[in-house]
Amino acid sequence: QSQLSQALNGLSDRAKEAKEFLVQLRNMVQQIQENSVEFEACLVAQCDALIDALNRRKAQLLSRVNKEHEHKLKVVRDQISHCTVKLRQTTGLMEYCLEVIKENDPSGFLQISDALIRRVHLTEDQWGKGTLTPRMTTDFDLNLDNAPLLQSIHQLDFVQMKVSSPVPAPPILQLEECCTHNNSATLSWKQPPLSTVQVEGYILELDDGNGGQFREVYVGKETMCTVDGLHFNSTYSARVKAFNKSGVSPYSKTLVLQTSEDTQSEEQTLPFPVPLERSQLRRMSPFSSTLNLQPSFSGRSYFELRSSAHQLSLHSSLQSLNSAVDIKKMVAVAWFSFDPSSAHADIIFSNDNLTVTCNSYDDRVVLGKTGFSKGLHYWELSIDRYDNHPDPAFGVARIDVLKDAMLGKDDKAWAMYVDNNRSWFMHNNSHTNRTEGGITKGATVGVLLDLTRRTLTFSINEDQQGPVAFENLEGLFFPAVSLNRNVQVRARSG
Repeated sequence: QSQLSQALNGLSDRAKEAKEFLVQLRNMVQQIQENSVEFEACLVAQCDALIDALNRRKAQLLSRVNKEHEHKLKVVRDQISHCTVKLRQTTGLMEYCLEVIKENDPSGFLQISDALIRRVHLTEDQWGKGTLTPRMTTDFDLNLDNAPLLQSIHQLDFVQMKVSSPVPAPPILQLEECCTHNNSATLSWKQPPLSTVQVEGYILELDDGNGGQFREVYVGKETMCTVDGLHFNSTYSARVKAFNKSGVSPYSKTLVLQTSEDTQSEEQTLPFPVPLERSQLRRMSPFSSTLNLQPSFSGRSYFELRSSAHQLSLHSSLQSLNSAVDIKKMVAVAWFSFDPSSAHADIIFSNDNLTVTCNSYDDRVVLGKTGFSKGLHYWELSIDRYDNHPDPAFGVARIDVLKDAMLGKDDKAWAMYVDNNRSWFMHNNSHTNRTEGGITKGATVGVLLDLTRRTLTFSINEDQQGPVAFENLEGLFFPAVSLNRNVQVRARSG
């Protein structure tokens, strides 16, 4: 009895524990149901947010289609109206000439025949080449690329929180691959040789060239990056770190780079002395693969310079373009040529890359080599050839602008396109400020980029064309041109 009683006590304890465990399981059932409702509501909210974002984007895209539709209709209707007026005038002249031919009085006919013949020839010349050619195509040059979004939707899934691998080791900057050229800096790095930790990407940081705080200028998987639009003749510090799902590595060692002097300037000062041990970083060889900085970082592209004699023509040109611009100090100007590496394949270069044309009837884009993010900049483009009344475009653009369409078709370019009679401003495929006055062979188009006032202004033959074209400009801008085979343009920078 004593042994059985003792064994029963142990079994009773187990039964008590089992009852407590059953209560715990029943509480878990209730908690699972509550968590399921909460998680389901969160999932529905996330998906609804994606649907709302897609609907907003759909509305924006439809708005762009409507703008293109309105623009095409306006151009065609304007051409219909213009052609109707000319046809009415021509028909009236024809009817009058037929009546004159019926004149039986020879002397009366001879008095007006010469004038009528000249008028008929003049009217016929007005129906010259291109007059009876549509100025606008009926096709919509818009193609929605939804494949990446569909792929992302198919890959939409839950992420399980698992124990991840360690964070990466600090990257190593490869000094022999780092260099500066003009106002650009190229940096290269790699993982330590014995590191086995997986790396998903890198973050490159640069200071402001004046000892200020670091900012991110590149995030991605590449191990080489070129940063454009920095100050000339300035010292920058750079560092890089790696990251994966577990976290971010410590920073690499900090590297100091010196941007180039502006060799076109007659008079300049060096605000930052460069130690001799940094001279090996100033190698001027080009790199086969470069990546430009994201818009989140604004570099600097100029420094102040006292007035010199050879800059008076620049000063007078700027004054004639915009009398409100009070230029108290000259700026050290940056000379540039067109950039074959970023241009469309149809662009043809000559004259040391200062002259461009195209081998296609479609518009193609070419950029200048130097990007600007601060200061006052002016350059001119001479029209060396202009046939069949095309409409080239001139302005500024981001490095990733569309290269196979007219400048201004996307949101990466700000431009003025112009034919032989008039011009329009265009950005994000929106056309504004139609202005009379066009270009011919020998004309000069001026571009004034004032990043202090954040404005862009255009001129034709030194007369301002229309109002201030664009305002509130911010970021890194490259000189840009779009043209076809009927146009040849020569850049005059500096």
